[in-house]
Amino acid sequence: MGVIDIINNVKGDYVNKTRKSEQLYNELAKYTPYGVHSNWRIWDPYPLFMSRAKGSRIWDVDGNEYVDFCMAFGALATGHAHPVLIDEISSFIGNGTIYGFETEYSVKLSRILIDRFSMDMVRFSNTGGEATELATRLARAYTGRKYILKFEGHYHGSRDTLMVGLKPIPARAGHPKTPRSVPASWGVPEDIYRTVLVAQWNDEESVEEVFRRYGDEIAGVILEPIAMNMGFIPPKRGFLEFLRRITNEYGSVLIFDEVKTSGKFYGGAEEYFGIKPDIKVISKAIGGGFPFSAVLGKRDIMELVGPNKVAHGGTFNSNPLSVYATYVTLTRILTRDDMSKASALSEEIGKALNDILSDNKIPAYVVYAGLSGGAYLTRSKAELHNWRDFVKYVNLDAMYIYLTSMVSKGVIPQCIAPDEQWTVSVQHTKEDADKLVETAKHVIDLLKQSGYGEVFKIEEAF
Repeated sequence: MGVIDIINNVKGDYVNKTRKSEQLYNELAKYTPYGVHSNWRIWDPYPLFMSRAKGSRIWDVDGNEYVDFCMAFGALATGHAHPVLIDEISSFIGNGTIYGFETEYSVKLSRILIDRFSMDMVRFSNTGGEATELATRLARAYTGRKYILKFEGHYHGSRDTLMVGLKPIPARAGHPKTPRSVPASWGVPEDIYRTVLVAQWNDEESVEEVFRRYGDEIAGVILEPIAMNMGFIPPKRGFLEFLRRITNEYGSVLIFDEVKTSGKFYGGAEEYFGIKPDIKVISKAIGGGFPFSAVLGKRDIMELVGPNKVAHGGTFNSNPLSVYATYVTLTRILTRDDMSKASALSEEIGKALNDILSDNKIPAYVVYAGLSGGAYLTRSKAELHNWRDFVKYVNLDAMYIYLTSMVSKGVIPQCIAPDEQWTVSVQHTKEDADKLVETAKHVIDLLKQSGYGEVFKIEEAF
């Protein structure tokens, strides 16, 4: 049995179980491109359509139940419909949904964020993309410089400002040490994407080369402290320290995009890695499922925001529902104790998957930290350190077979995309973790029986 036969069999199981999703997808595709309202939801032959969710579980429109480890692409470290949050918001919503004014919780939440994430001042927004745009604007205003340096494969929202070098085709992206500034979307003007310089993640020489050429013109360096949009790729030991030193040396602003990591570690990446940036962007899981983001920074940088200075506004900024939801989430749900328990469960999953894949001689890269991690089936035994490694080593056919098979058996093991990761929420249980592990054992056994080993020549990696 060849790869195509295996894929067709897996796809057939998926289709047979999700006929109503297929119908809704075909209908929605008449009204919106690709039948989804976010490109990241596209899946072959079609994405699932969901109807409800609670705790660690989610149900599709066909009535199928799944143990969910995607958790809205990491936005739900609280789990689905957390009872504390539902109770609080149900009571609060009767006061109105938007005022156009600040509330007492603007004050309370600001204090919480500044204390928890160790910064001087804060400004609220709604999405990660809005917040990263403000962060880079502040860096340019503070330094009076033109360029922003980012890393190949890192994602900072769909704004033109940073839609560069996202997931480029290597043939277009230049030498790995000196990546080109490749726009990640049609419609981004050259005058914009040329202001974004690209270096290779986890490669000090690559960063040094960019600074050698443009150092006095680099306003800021922005990065995901753990790259979570090209798999799950932590920084090499010493790499964040290196970035802190070189930005200090050149007077550039160091920006941590913690849209994901702020909800994966209690005190965010700074607490976990011990490196302090000048600005950090937080969002996703800290809002408990409500749209909320914030930019935190050093006082002398943040005080540049204001009339006739650095512009920042938005009708929905400091929306009372989102602010209150974030306050409740951080004070009563994503506590240090509960996040530590979820982190331990994530580690248990990672170790178990690594053992299963190793025992079956299937080449894979399994990595985890905090509430997240990922299992990536590879063409040979290799570690992943950057986007070029992901493209070179990750076996996309194998990932499709694994992910789709797991979903068909009632487990969403990580977001349904080969370059995403899992999230363990504070509502996941040991039983949920065991179900993921046992289902993975079953799926891998079935794949081997179907000829998977011969198709992918997995024995060659050992």
